[in-house]
Amino acid sequence: MPRRFRPETCRWSDVITLPDVTVTFAELTTMRVGGPVAELAVATSAAHAVDLVREADAAKRPVLVIGGGSNLVVGDVGWDGRVVRIATTDLDIDGDLVRAGAGVDWDVLVEATTADGLAGLEALSGIPGSVGGTPVQNVGAYGALTSDVLESVSVFDRETGDVESWGPERCGFGVHRQSVFKHTDRWVILEVTYRLRRSPQSGPVKYAGLARHLGIAEGGTAPVADVRAAVIEVRRSKGMVLDADDHNTWSVGSFFLNPVLPELPAAIPADCPRYPDPAGTKVPAAWLIERAGFAPGYGREFGTGTVALSTRHTLAVTNRGGATTADVMKFAAHVREGVETRFGVRLTPECHLVNCSF
Repeated sequence: MPRRFRPETCRWSDVITLPDVTVTFAELTTMRVGGPVAELAVATSAAHAVDLVREADAAKRPVLVIGGGSNLVVGDVGWDGRVVRIATTDLDIDGDLVRAGAGVDWDVLVEATTADGLAGLEALSGIPGSVGGTPVQNVGAYGALTSDVLESVSVFDRETGDVESWGPERCGFGVHRQSVFKHTDRWVILEVTYRLRRSPQSGPVKYAGLARHLGIAEGGTAPVADVRAAVIEVRRSKGMVLDADDHNTWSVGSFFLNPVLPELPAAIPADCPRYPDPAGTKVPAAWLIERAGFAPGYGREFGTGTVALSTRHTLAVTNRGGATTADVMKFAAHVREGVETRFGVRLTPECHLVNCSF
């Protein structure tokens, strides 16, 4: 029989609409920066989300759809329109199929599936954000990708007005965290279905560091619960598990994409890690950043001192308290320019930038 998880297990508040209350993106994003929201509407059902977007579109009012705000940076000017926060809470497990509303907290989903005896998502434990964001980024970690297990996506097309079910082949999952949903606001993800495996044992652990942490050979397997615990432990050690008291987690996680280069510039030394990719060679952005002179924690002496690299992971740009979006953009540009000067590689943001740039 399908198992339905109660909404209260998904950590969301009741539906609210706040057209007359001042809310800022600093309250809605994990980076904790950004200006005011003209109107905030929170939807706890897919139909409500569609209605809210349709209504604003009909009135030609700008719409920004958000989830957990873990991959979003908005300018200090904020958003002069409607922000629709998707907070749907449906989470059902039926055999090896898992269906979740776009607003479900991602790690709630991972925890529920592993506890139910399903394998396939354990390597993606501890990642902040909501279910609806995972197909957009084709979220991946420790050798696993969303697209490995995605069965279908329920999508609202703002151009046609239709709600459709898409298979993974239509989502445009390619190389390097890509999808058709990225860099466009045409489609609103309402629900995602994953096909997992009923097994107490994980799939092959492809990431060498995680395998070492588990004490197994690369490509070996381990109990699903052990893999989940190890992933969370490793992520926490890097400041990649949200903690309100830890400024290392006041970030969007990895701020820059790992660059994929058709050819490696001569300035990149032989000891730089590299990985084959269909589009060329992928090199770690964190390695480039640190070797360009930006050590963990760098930045307190830069600008206003409110933005710095994480003290645990050079790929995370963090708000040390009191930062503005302008501070973040200035610091990110400074790091990008340093890497480009040293290695001839121009880093690009992995996060979604709205009304801001660098």
